[in-house]
Amino acid sequence: MLLDSLSVDPGSFSATGWSVEPQGACRGDVCVPLPVEARVAGGAIDVTVVAERLGMPLVHDAEHELWALGPATVGGRALATATAAELTLPDLDGRPFTLSSLRGRKVLLLAWASW
Repeated sequence: MLLDSLSVDPGSFSATGWSVEPQGACRGDVCVPLPVEARVAGGAIDVTVVAERLGMPLVHDAEHELWALGPATVGGRALATATAAELTLPDLDGRPFTLSSLRGRKVLLLAWASW
């Protein structure tokens, strides 16, 4: 996202895939609380505060007075999605078990190897 100001309307910020809600920055079912400093006069948001909180890179082009705001997962502090790839493995009885059969439930995947 290209910006000419570090103070933007929350509606404009939705171009990043995140919406700024009362509970924080939200993307789907995931909401990240924002500090009070994220909101500035007139209901705008301070992009520097939100970008830092979401792990989004923010670079400045001084010659053209523009900023570029990158995707939220570059810093590795946030997942782009919580959807796992399709996975089918045999269960304890040797029958195929598909991970997607648990869709809609919270699942912990634990991998272990003896080597």
